[in-house]
Amino acid sequence: MGGPGDRFETTDWASILRTRTPDDDERREALGRMIAQYWKPIYCYLRRQGFGNEEAKDLAQGFFHEVVLGRELVQKADSAKGRFRSFLLVSLGHYVANVRRAGASPRRRPPGGVIPVEAIESFEIPDRGCDMTPEAAFNYEWAATLLEQVLEQVECDCRDRGQQTHWEVFRLRVVKPIMEDSEPPAITEVCAQAGVADLARASNMIVTVKRRFRAVLAQHVRRLVASEADVEAEMRELTAILSESGAGF
Repeated sequence: MGGPGDRFETTDWASILRTRTPDDDERREALGRMIAQYWKPIYCYLRRQGFGNEEAKDLAQGFFHEVVLGRELVQKADSAKGRFRSFLLVSLGHYVANVRRAGASPRRRPPGGVIPVEAIESFEIPDRGCDMTPEAAFNYEWAATLLEQVLEQVECDCRDRGQQTHWEVFRLRVVKPIMEDSEPPAITEVCAQAGVADLARASNMIVTVKRRFRAVLAQHVRRLVASEADVEAEMRELTAILSESGAGF
């Protein structure tokens, strides 16, 4: 197994810098990662701005094609001026204002699309995002995407360490209730489902995986900020975003 983060990448300043490389393959890969990280938040923002499902998908494609790629938005991003997602959100707001000034917007989806068609066609705005402001919906979906990546890495780490039961106990007791917005099941019920006879052992498994979760989350957050000093602030903001939506850990 490789080092932390080898298989799971979030959009960070190092990735943004890689989009500026003269190497076509490396630049294309870095742009692909950035698009994968941000197209859902952008789509959710557009829906909360009042655009319908299909129009929001077209505009999301258009934003990447016209602004991010066409105007080389990533070339203008500067870590000294703050977080990339804040810069992206401001640019998206300007894009929406320009679309509305132009009146009825034409189809802006480029030939073939920028966002993978199979991904965007099957996506709908999450229920939790339906009552949020556009900015809150963007931030929530960004946080949810990051959380999904962190949980995927934690699950793989548990499997690689032979701790599949640890993960199953954690999933049943912690992850599933949060994702389904339901009450956590009793620990006795979790033990019965996961095949763990000892309640204390199951509780220790949850503690172990929670520690791993926090460590992996910190790894991802470190890649999102410009300096170590910003890590705690970003962690607090991420926690606040998820807590406000009812999806906090």
